[in-house]
Amino acid sequence: MEEEQNNQKNSRRQFLKKGLLAGAGVAVGGGLLNAYSENPSGESGEKVKVLTTNGEIMEVDKAKLKLPRVSIEEAHKGIPGKKFVMVIDLGKCKNARKCVQGCQKAHHLPKSQEFMKVYLLQDSEKTSPYWFPKPCFHCDNPLCVSVCPVGATFKRTDGIVLIDNNRCIGCKFCMTGCPYSTRVFAWKHYPEYDEDKEPYSPEASSPAKEGTVSKCDFCPDLIRVGKVPYCVSSCPMGVIYFGDVDEDTVTNGTETFKFSELIRDRAGYRYLEVLGTRPCVYYLPPVDRQFPVDRGFNDLDESVKNRYINTPYAKKHKL
Repeated sequence: MEEEQNNQKNSRRQFLKKGLLAGAGVAVGGGLLNAYSENPSGESGEKVKVLTTNGEIMEVDKAKLKLPRVSIEEAHKGIPGKKFVMVIDLGKCKNARKCVQGCQKAHHLPKSQEFMKVYLLQDSEKTSPYWFPKPCFHCDNPLCVSVCPVGATFKRTDGIVLIDNNRCIGCKFCMTGCPYSTRVFAWKHYPEYDEDKEPYSPEASSPAKEGTVSKCDFCPDLIRVGKVPYCVSSCPMGVIYFGDVDEDTVTNGTETFKFSELIRDRAGYRYLEVLGTRPCVYYLPPVDRQFPVDRGFNDLDESVKNRYINTPYAKKHKL
């Protein structure tokens, strides 16, 4: 049994080393075909691209992919030899909200709850406004972890901050401790998702149990099979990049850059750096913007549009 577990761990390490961020990042790492469900019945009609073990790109039905469900112990440790980072290019964002929708669908979230939020910011009256996507920042000095009285919120070796719903008592200390307001509370149970009978893992704990806290998790179950988080793959503008600091590589699915060069050449920064939380999410300033800000008001649900009507820009332009 111990030998089998070691073989599985070594196989996963080799897979991740080859898989995540391979090439331009549009295909996932070698060995993903081994993650297929052996049950051939039922297809979603939605095709995804994968990279076979011999290096060929092929399309398969999404319903035939089965993401790994690791043990609670392994989920607490993280993926060995990795340090994940996200980069968000504010010059590309037009508030298409596909990142929000992709995340909500994958994590079974109601419309009232969002792990990824998009704000309309304006630094001063004389500067231009811009759209600002905001996930959890997976801080290297996470205040949410330090205030949790039961150890439900924890920081992994790969940089990801997760919540163990089996431990969470719903005290909301982490929600008040997070200076970025990235956490949400599960007020009710969603029986429509009870069909998931696999063993619980903090890496795939959505929807959260009633009376517990949840948040953006960087989609670690996807990362384990060499794919980027849902928000990255859902964005049609290529706004969000994801990768490994130690490998010095990030991708948005079509473009791949050295993380260090991208941050240096584009004057990357971390939001509210003064707080000392050391976020693992970086932003590229909103220069050379590809879309006018007012385009972000198109095709919005009335409830979403109402979030922005009191901003200075919306008032000035009567949007």
